Amino acid sequence: MKPYSLAIFDLDGTLADSFPWFLRTINDIADRFNFRRVADQDIDGLRHASTREILSRLEVPLWKLPAIARHARRLKAEAASEIALFAGVETMLRTLADSGVQLALVTSDSEANAREKLGHAATFFQHFDCAASIFGKPAKFRRIIRRAGVAPDKVIAIGDEIRDIEAARAVGITCGAVCWGYAAPAALRALGPDYVFERMEEIAPTLCPGAVARMSAATSGNAGG
Repeated sequence: MKPYSLAIFDLDGTLADSFPWFLRTINDIADRFNFRRVADQDIDGLRHASTREILSRLEVPLWKLPAIARHARRLKAEAASEIALFAGVETMLRTLADSGVQLALVTSDSEANAREKLGHAATFFQHFDCAASIFGKPAKFRRIIRRAGVAPDKVIAIGDEIRDIEAARAVGITCGAVCWGYAAPAALRALGPDYVFERMEEIAPTLCPGAVARMSAATSGNAGG
């Protein structure tokens, strides 16, 4: 197990449980920007599709994406109180930060929205690179890696969508996929990411097992004393 010096996280579907909000909101956005509405029976198929396939099925032209993204960010800002972090996020991030892993956030959302959703957990991040375009994560990954001063082989990117895996591969860094977000776990596994996380509690021990073991030992020692 090689130690990681930098972990780059996605936000929506990885740290923040925004998929229910997305399902409540997507058809209002579809009506506003004149693309296909999402029926209940469409959801499972879309969760197995790549980003380009999703855009094709919903008949979203690429030229509309910047305006759609800006509108979605405004709606997310209004709904920030409805979008909670997944259970265990703060503990996981604290463990990584305490173990000396630099943390970065790369998201399509705005930095203000991201900080609002993260709350106190935002303090664990050294690097934010937000408002990523739908295919813009590789450039942001490269910029974060340069800023962090870390070799690419010491970097892992963790996300919940096919495009997160593709972005990590484009940059030549390790990729981890979580099973509780937007894309179906089977679709993620089919791409063969370096790690598949089925539970939040698996992330920190995978990235820094020695540190987690030491923390557990210290906690046990304190309990016994």
